[in-house]
Amino acid sequence: MKESRPAVKPISLRGIRTSPLDDRASKVSSAMAGEAWEKGQTLHEFLNRLPLILAAADLREVVRRVCEAHRRKRTVVLGMGAHPIKVGLNPVIVDLMERGVLSGVALNGAGIIHDAEMALVGRTSEDVAAALADGSFGMSHETADFLNTAIAAEPATSQGLGAGVGQALLKADAQNVNHSILATGVRMGLPVTVHVALGTDIIHLHPSVDPAATGAATHFDFRVFAGLVASLEGGVYLNLGSAVLLPEIFLKALTLVRNLGHRVQDFTTVNMDFSRHYRPRVNVVERPTQQGGKGFELVGHHEIMFPLLAAAIIESLESG
Repeated sequence: MKESRPAVKPISLRGIRTSPLDDRASKVSSAMAGEAWEKGQTLHEFLNRLPLILAAADLREVVRRVCEAHRRKRTVVLGMGAHPIKVGLNPVIVDLMERGVLSGVALNGAGIIHDAEMALVGRTSEDVAAALADGSFGMSHETADFLNTAIAAEPATSQGLGAGVGQALLKADAQNVNHSILATGVRMGLPVTVHVALGTDIIHLHPSVDPAATGAATHFDFRVFAGLVASLEGGVYLNLGSAVLLPEIFLKALTLVRNLGHRVQDFTTVNMDFSRHYRPRVNVVERPTQQGGKGFELVGHHEIMFPLLAAAIIESLESG
């Protein structure tokens, strides 16, 4: 037979120490609250009416830092995966390049596939699930032949993979070339680097691939990207939709330039993705800014968040 335990007496609330509400520190005040929308207001007014709390405050601060970097002629770099291209953001990114807001763009290997297909034929992104069963996924020979030929040609081997493909798109007079990130980079003299992991892209499945040329061209681009990172003091690095490759590339480039004596301490990093991932959080937001600067995360759909960011930047720059 179990021994009975003495009953637990409820704690008495008498005798607690209280303090005046006026003396208590509070994290939220009415001055930080948002304002209701009024029909007919401008985007600038909408942005100013956002709450000064959490992500809304971060968005406004990121806009301020990008605009400040632009006005001070500091470097602003966009590193991105291929998904932003697939959700229709090329015109938005190209516009920021043409306005001089972006100093350079870094793509993964899939980025050149979707950028080139959109420029050449105005459509991209096949149904992987439907095509994988019979092995037809990734077997469009026009895409592979065009890109692999451009990568193996002299411009790519001497100027980098991004520049080589961009020049090939301009030479082909692609129907949508004005919306190509790669072609815009060549046209405007802005670096667009491409960082390839061999075996991850459909063009690596075709006999036209030249692995040696691809490796040499993408390593050239890594060194160009490192040159951009070397000039990031007082600037901004944005990671858009790359969960693994670009955060790793960025971290390696940062340690390389610091090893060579470049001062890259006080700068801003921003990660933008649909959800939070380990590498972007650690390799973009946290580790690089431990000695100075600040990292931000703006989480949400690319097709909403990045146009919003771009519009806010343009509004801020235009309003002075």
